[in-house]
Amino acid sequence: MSLRHERRLALVTGGARGIGYTIAQMLGERGYNVAIGDVRNYDEGAESLRRKGLNVVGLPLDVTDWDSCATFVTESLKAFNSDHVDVLVNNAGVIRDSLFVKMSKEDWDFVIKVNLYGAFNMTKQVVETMIRSGHGRIINMSSLSWTGNIGQANYSAAKAGLIGFTKTLSKELGRYNITVNAIAPGFIDTPMTRSVPEKVREKFLQRLSIPRVGTPEDVAGLVVFLASDEASYITGEVIGVTGGLTF
Repeated sequence: MSLRHERRLALVTGGARGIGYTIAQMLGERGYNVAIGDVRNYDEGAESLRRKGLNVVGLPLDVTDWDSCATFVTESLKAFNSDHVDVLVNNAGVIRDSLFVKMSKEDWDFVIKVNLYGAFNMTKQVVETMIRSGHGRIINMSSLSWTGNIGQANYSAAKAGLIGFTKTLSKELGRYNITVNAIAPGFIDTPMTRSVPEKVREKFLQRLSIPRVGTPEDVAGLVVFLASDEASYITGEVIGVTGGLTF
């Protein structure tokens, strides 16, 4: 089964490192033109991917800012001389963990803005181009935490909201040949999870059916499939990449 697509344009938010970087790499390796957006290191991330022979540009992006999202999409289209976006991966995310009784309003607001408002801001910028072209793939990065997790009231609320967003858009946009799906990773090896205390990591590992921490490639492989024509009848789904982990 070939997943290669020439000259299609994919946007990856939070693409300068971690899972987003790997998603951008794997899409680029399959022939996509890729624009990565991030608040920092977007130049370095893109240059690293170009050294691998991939068609990638890196642009500044703050997903909490409407104008920044609009500029990112406009510049991405211009960079590849395209009039529409084929694939949007809403990957940008942050955590600000603490028990709810200690959680500040600032930490609540920031996590909701990046993880939930960010997906709204970006999707609004591209959806009309997808409708006009009669094709689109929107892939939202949720988390297993959407089911609820101690110390993550803000993050869990945002990621659960993202699932409701995904399912609603799948119903509204399916008639235009646009699929909308969510991925819910579990414990994946990223700079974010490496900061977790070793004792906590060990507890997670004990609850996995597959006894290893997940890799960014495990998640990116699913993104590549959902972006492909082979996944054209899959929409409104929440697909876990968890190694069997349940909270």
